This record gives sequence, structure tokens and C-alpha cells, in this order.
Amino acid sequence: MTPTKSEGYTERDVWLARWAKALGHPARVAILRVLAERQTCICGEIVEILPLAQATVSQHLKALREAGLISGTIEGPRSCYCLNREALGVLRSTLVDYLDVLERADGCCR
Repeated sequence: MTPTKSEGYTERDVWLARWAKALGHPARVAILRVLAERQTCICGEIVEILPLAQATVSQHLKALREAGLISGTIEGPRSCYCLNREALGVLRSTLVDYLDVLERADGCCR
């Protein structure tokens, strides 16, 4: 079940939690890095680059796709994946805003 604003969460809270969960595994971070380094869509090459089984890579790609950080297209028997630059931009601004709020907070443990 997705948390709602009525439970005290903003939409940005929910999205930030989704992105954090998607980025919470080193394989997913590595997949994003590979996509960024290649600067193009990748079709099936991720398995050749990372020391992971095809099924494992597919699970990680699914998590990244569900979080909106990548997009995928099916071209015949192959799936191609690219970074979702718009979502990454929103993630960046959301994270910067969130960290700014945390840094300005008057901590009680000084």
C-alpha cells in the first residue's frame, strides 16, 4: 500500500522513499552508472558488464523501472534500457531540497 498525504506524508516524501529504496542496492547503483557511462540505451549488455545472472539483473532493472529512474522498451526479443533524465533531475532537486531542510534544522544534540 502506498502512503498517502492524509497519513502525514507529502508526495515528495513518498517519491523520495521510492527512489531511496530503488537505490538501496549496489547492483542498482552500478546499473545506473553503466547507463550513464554509455550515454545510450543498452540492450542486454548489462549482464555482460556486471557479474550477475540474467534473472538478477532483470529484477534490479524492474525495481529501477518501477521507481521511474530508467525507462525500457522492448524491441523484438530484446529489452533496451535508458536513464530517465527527467526523473533523475526531479530526484536531484528533491534530494537537495530535503538535505537543505535537514541542515537548517536546529538540532537538539549540540
